[in-house]
Amino acid sequence: MNAAPFVILAVLIAILLKLTIRIATQWQRVVVLRLGKFTGLRGPGLFFLVPFLDQVHARVDMRIRTTEIRAEEALTRDTVSIAMDAIVFWRVTDAARAALEIDDFRLAVERVAQTSLREMIGTSDLSRLLSDRQVADEQLQRDIGAKTAGWGVEVISVEIKDIGIPGALQDAMSRQAQAEREKQARETLASAEIGVARQVVAAAAIYGADPVALRLRQMNLLYEMNKDRGATIIVPSDLASAFAQAVSAKSDITPSDA
Repeated sequence: MNAAPFVILAVLIAILLKLTIRIATQWQRVVVLRLGKFTGLRGPGLFFLVPFLDQVHARVDMRIRTTEIRAEEALTRDTVSIAMDAIVFWRVTDAARAALEIDDFRLAVERVAQTSLREMIGTSDLSRLLSDRQVADEQLQRDIGAKTAGWGVEVISVEIKDIGIPGALQDAMSRQAQAEREKQARETLASAEIGVARQVVAAAAIYGADPVALRLRQMNLLYEMNKDRGATIIVPSDLASAFAQAVSAKSDITPSDA
């Protein structure tokens, strides 16, 4: 018995199955064309094609992707040359539009993000970019997302990694920051001096109205200055007698009087 026809038939069936049965992974969507016209998306999992009529035009990855962009020697609105690095997080939401509306949506997202970054730098002041990156991130997300929405691509977020400024400008900004800190320190010291002066004026008013309190304070200061030295202090007779009178007057106050 000749086995050649069976071998040929098995080969034909294998070729037919290979042309008919396809598999798409969980994160893929397959764009199928029939006689050059779009017929629909297939996947994930097992799907079938009509041999010689259907063809797989593209397999689109639906996962979140990242694209790094960089703008070198870009001028801000206040004419400062800077370099900026950012990362764009995006994903395809409409596989058919991404595959059919534009030739290479990956490259297009990169180019659009690059130009949008330069446009944002040109319309922003350096101080704003340095002080509030979150606002710049949100602006970039809106600008890039508005341009890619027609391709079935969604921009999830944009994060600025680094802003490079010239070395001379960095030195000037460092000196300015140091001057600001010195100014704040001097203002704080001046405020403290004003507070101390007010307290001294209030204390002077109290001592001026009560000579006995002033003498007691004098004796207390003498004691505090020399208590650890063990030195002998000679007190003028009038000050000592005044201090004795003050102590005597204080000892005459009974608990009932208080």
